[in-house]
Order: sequence, then structure tokens, then C-alpha cells
Amino acid sequence: MKRVQEARSFLFVPGDRADRFDKAVAAEADVVIIDLEDAVAPDRRIPAREAVAAWLASGGRAAVRVNAVGTADHDLDVATLREVVERGDVRSALLAVVVAKAEDPKDVSDLAEHLGVPVVPLLETAVGVQRAAQLASAEGVARLAFGHLDYAVDLGAAPTHQAMLHARSTLVQASRAAGLPGPVDGVTVALDDSRALDDDLSHALELGLTGKLLIHPRQVQPTHAAYRPSDEEAAWAERVLAAVEASADGHGALRIDGDMVDRPVLARTENILRRRDH
Repeated sequence: MKRVQEARSFLFVPGDRADRFDKAVAAEADVVIIDLEDAVAPDRRIPAREAVAAWLASGGRAAVRVNAVGTADHDLDVATLREVVERGDVRSALLAVVVAKAEDPKDVSDLAEHLGVPVVPLLETAVGVQRAAQLASAEGVARLAFGHLDYAVDLGAAPTHQAMLHARSTLVQASRAAGLPGPVDGVTVALDDSRALDDDLSHALELGLTGKLLIHPRQVQPTHAAYRPSDEEAAWAERVLAAVEASADGHGALRIDGDMVDRPVLARTENILRRRDH
């Protein structure tokens, strides 16, 4: 649970490309997600499940994205993972299950109980976003994730920052109210445009999303860098904490660098230093 909740980068790898599983791990993403849904053609899902089961049983560690609840592929995906769990002590190998197009909190909590691992609901529909608070509060949920591309299709909207603003903020608020870490943002599909990735990361961080779904290893290190505070931010945070510790009681408001520092600002400094030390 802790690894999934603290992760900044979630790197997808297609479930039918077993030759890429170890390469994805070597890219040093915080969590690798082996995908049994969109990245795998329907006629390739049987060998994909077999490949995932074999790799996890041999000591691989990853999350797995399963197909949406209510589909035949979902039931087969879950049955495969259940067999892996029952075959031996590999619960630590299956880090989490990412549920595509999650909408029903009970389905999510039932899955967490059935497999004994954390669940990450991927909200990709209007119904899912409307139920963000209930999904965030469901038993066994590690954090929420946002699939903005499918969500935009569901709404008939463009997947722009402006059009997706309400949904992203809804997930952030729901996560906070449920005591979860900030949600995981959707993918950036422009693989050869570093500026697009930087813009998406900056926007997500500004809104309070604290992780990102990735589709290529080259996106891992820029993502980690984006979530790491600048030297100036870290130095400011250290000055604030030092001033608070030097104050008479360490409470109340202080004036530092011309700005008032009270409890909310102090909480922000602690968050900055946590990100720096991640």
C-alpha cells in the first residue's frame, strides 16, 4: 500500500510484451503497471494473462491493470491474478490492481478483498468522476487515478487542461476528503515533445495531483524531476522550519522573508521537504 501511495511515476507496459517487463522495471519508475486492457488487442489477452502470471510467479513486482468490471475479460483477468496469489506467497509481487473505467465502490472494495492487494480505481467516465468521493472512501483503495482521454471521449469534450479542470479538481478534493494521497494524473501521449510533458506535469502539480501515468521509459526521470522541489523552494522551506523551531513556542504566526507564516504555510514547507527527500 505504502509504495503505491507514495509513487510519483506509474509506467505502463503491454501485458503481451513479456520481453519488456524487466526493461520497464529497469527504467526506475516507482511502480510498473502491466496492462491487460487497452494496450493488448482482444485476441492477445489470453497469452498476455499467461505472461503476466508467469512473470509475477517468478519474482516480478508490478501492478496490473485489469479490464472494466462487467466484461468477460475482467473476470478472466481477476481469475488469473487470483490463481497467482493462491499458488504461493506472491502478494508482495502483485503491488496493486488498477481497475479500468471504475464506477462502483462496492466492486472496487470486493476486488481488494478478493485479491488481498490495494486497488487503484481509474476514473474514465462521467459516472466514475461523479462517484469519486465514494470510490476514494471504498475499502482497499490506495489512491485514485484519472484517465482523461477516455473521460473526454465519454463527455464528447476535448482532453485539454481547461476542459478537464473540473474532473481533476474533483479527484483531488475527493482524495483529500478520504485521507488518500493526491490522485494520479493521466498519460501524456506526445512522446517526442518534452514541453508537452512538462506542461502536463506542471498543471497536475499545481492542482494537487501527486503522481502520473506514463507510457514510455523516457518519461520517468522528467516526472521525478517535476515532483522534486527546486533548490529555491527547499531552501525557503528550511528557513521557515528553522525560524519556527527558534521561536518561543513553535506555534502561531511568524514573519519570514517579508511573508506571514502560519500553520497552513508550515504544512506546505513540510510537504516540500518530503518531496525533496522522496
